[in-house]
Amino acid sequence: MPLQNRNLTDVSILCKYTHLHKLELQNNKVKDLSCVSHMPALAILDASHNEISEFFGFQAPKNLKVVNFSHNRMTKMRDLSEFSSLSKLTLDNNNFSEICGLEPCVKLTHLSLANNKISRISSVDKAPLIQLNLSGNKLTRIEGLENQLNLQVLDLSHNQISSLNGLQNIHVLCLLNLQKNMISEIQECKHIRNLLLLRDLNLLENPVQDQPDYRLSVVFLLQHLTALDQENVSPEEKVSAVNKYDPPLELLAARDHMKHLVYQMMQPQLLYDSTLPGVDSPYPMLVLTGPQCCGKRELAHRLCQELCEYFAYGICHTTRGAYFGEEDGVDYHFVTEEDFQNMILMGKFIQTVEYAGRRYGLSRDAVEEVAREGLACCVHMELEGVLSLKNSHFEPRYILLIPTQVEKYVEHLKNRDLYSPAQIDLAVSRVEMYADTNRQHPGFFDNVIASDDWDEAFQTLKQVVKEYLVVEEPGREESARQTEPDPEQSSERLRLTLGSRSVSASALDPTLLSYRHYYSHIQQHLCPRKTPAELSSLRRREVLLREAIVAKSPGVYSRVLRSSTETGASSQQNHNPNMNLSEESSSSDESCSSSVLSVPSSAGALSALEPPLETGRDLSSPELTQPGTDPSTSERRPGSNMKTVLPPILSGRRTPLAPSPAPSPAPSSSQWSAQRRTGGEAQPL
Repeated sequence: MPLQNRNLTDVSILCKYTHLHKLELQNNKVKDLSCVSHMPALAILDASHNEISEFFGFQAPKNLKVVNFSHNRMTKMRDLSEFSSLSKLTLDNNNFSEICGLEPCVKLTHLSLANNKISRISSVDKAPLIQLNLSGNKLTRIEGLENQLNLQVLDLSHNQISSLNGLQNIHVLCLLNLQKNMISEIQECKHIRNLLLLRDLNLLENPVQDQPDYRLSVVFLLQHLTALDQENVSPEEKVSAVNKYDPPLELLAARDHMKHLVYQMMQPQLLYDSTLPGVDSPYPMLVLTGPQCCGKRELAHRLCQELCEYFAYGICHTTRGAYFGEEDGVDYHFVTEEDFQNMILMGKFIQTVEYAGRRYGLSRDAVEEVAREGLACCVHMELEGVLSLKNSHFEPRYILLIPTQVEKYVEHLKNRDLYSPAQIDLAVSRVEMYADTNRQHPGFFDNVIASDDWDEAFQTLKQVVKEYLVVEEPGREESARQTEPDPEQSSERLRLTLGSRSVSASALDPTLLSYRHYYSHIQQHLCPRKTPAELSSLRRREVLLREAIVAKSPGVYSRVLRSSTETGASSQQNHNPNMNLSEESSSSDESCSSSVLSVPSSAGALSALEPPLETGRDLSSPELTQPGTDPSTSERRPGSNMKTVLPPILSGRRTPLAPSPAPSPAPSSSQWSAQRRTGGEAQPL
């Protein structure tokens, strides 16, 4: 029965309407509702905007579910045990100072007490509330809501609340309105961080909004939000927040690489000829990575000692102090924080990492110092350093050393007596991070070696490195020959001698499936096979493209290796001395199974490990005429970590083998420009 805006003061006449289901008396001057006692079927009662002072001053209709007493003169709540069916109660704009009498209302889901004088939340533990409105009261803290497991909408705006403590257990909360309160710290959001269903948060007119980067900070702490302060949270904001406060390792590595590249370009440019990126012969490196104290530094030193004709240790810089037994200039370059920062600004570093409050970095000079000796650089670093190095022009072999027995690893950390329990926990957690990286990114590491026993790990490491070098142990040649499945192929294998080591030339062939990444096996089945004519055409175009990129004829390495290959092949074909060299080269091209037009990757250069040649050296020297495979025949890996197989390094450090020829005339300006671009000899265009 609608009786709104009638200026009514007495509604006792309604006692006769015993079957009334809905009664609307809003905007009148009614003071007494005793007539409701005669309406047993009443389900909805709206008596808002009247002058009622008595709280439920009538006998309870057994089906009464919705009651609105807002904008009246009520001051005290009473027990509502008789109103067991009540589901929605609105008591806004009255004079209540305390919540009481609601315990028996086991069906009450919506309660609104806005704009009263309530200073404490109570008596709502047993009510299965879904929506609760306590806006405009005198609340100073959130309490009494620990058992509200069904609460979805909570309005606490226009109060004096300074902390969000007390909301931790409301896991289904979707909307939280805290506008115009006293919240001043962003860290208060930690109390609602685990409320994963929270989508809408309103913190308008709180002191916390004056904090720098307030919005990004809240979005980062509560990444499940879709609306903040009545504005939608965009995906771009969420990405920006994560990148600012907890950037992924890939982003940190990209920023690190960009920083060092910019600072390097700001300095007078130096030509690092030994490590200059090139198409024909990239500089080889070996990187050992793994969690703290997994033995990577010790194994790197030991490998460089036993394979000193191939490797030398690249010494990194660090701001930490030296541990017992460590030597400056041997294990690390120990520098101050100020010196380290100055080196960054001068563009000295290839990559830097901050770990456990200390900074570590690999400088360009450290790698160049090893490269000048004609050796491959062996370094060790954390995962962050690996990600940064992968952004540079260096493409080393990456070997992961990882503990598989956590208890033994923890015991080793404790025995060193260098780390606090928190540091040990951090180190253990990073073991799983390395394992996850290896699982989620197949091929990210070229090899994984268990480092529980360092002696066993070193033997495995040495064998792996020798396989990269295509070096066979003495005594294994005969057994390898006997197990060769194809006698014809076995008869064509060329034997080379590098000191006391033997190398199989056919093993250098990148077309052998045994030396390819598993991805290539998949590609073999997915991609249609090309005819020999197509392969030959692609190979010719690849050679032309290579020469166009470097703006000159193939570099020193390619000429030496091609010449060596031709020499070795001709020595086996003395029965036909008139064979044209171009025909031999053409047949070699047709036999290559490369089906992509690409440049050989420097990631496979560890198997090359060939030192740069000095300008003017005699290419006919016996040391330089070892047969091998042209690097241009190497197929670039389809993934970022597939390594090609390149010829082995020449034995020994780089030393003059013959008197230097007479000095040649000074190069022209165009030749000098080409030499600076390519890092090789300037060739006439």
